[in-house]
Amino acid sequence: MNETLEEKYAAIRETVLSSTQSNPVKIALTAMEKDFVNMHGPEHHFLDGAAFLAAYHNAGGDIDLNAALDRLAERARQMPGAMCGYWGVCGSAASVGAALSVVHGTSPLSTDEYYKDNLEFVSRVLAAMSKIGGARCCKRNAFLSLSAGAAFVREKYGIPMQTEPIECPFSAQNRQCLGKKCPFRPSEKL
Repeated sequence: MNETLEEKYAAIRETVLSSTQSNPVKIALTAMEKDFVNMHGPEHHFLDGAAFLAAYHNAGGDIDLNAALDRLAERARQMPGAMCGYWGVCGSAASVGAALSVVHGTSPLSTDEYYKDNLEFVSRVLAAMSKIGGARCCKRNAFLSLSAGAAFVREKYGIPMQTEPIECPFSAQNRQCLGKKCPFRPSEKL
């Protein structure tokens, strides 16, 4: 696991482009199970939004997926690791928010409803994360962001992205796992 961030982005891109899933969590899990994805790390700042974009595209969302992944990668490179603790903004929420911005073509100067929608989505996810608290968990926050993102685009835009109950396969590997406090804890830990 000595890949550079650029190498990880390329491998993530390859993984999401090969998926036909419309469930962003399933796409993300496929990438997360690879050796190049750490338990916690800034690769999630691209991975989470990339899984969202692929699922959006696969569910019939009208985007050029390759171009959207390029724009997302540019934005994700600007997000530092440990954003949750140091900036008070989870990188996963920012990644899926950036993906929505790419989908909508919004910018800091946008005056349409999408600007408001992007902020509404991120605020919903951050509110859910704040109820759980820390310590960090890039997997838990990815599951929260991606499932909320799928629900958000179904509700707002009628894009039939899929979701289903999630049980985390990574809790035993995470020294900071919240256990019973995590909504995705494996059932055998109840």
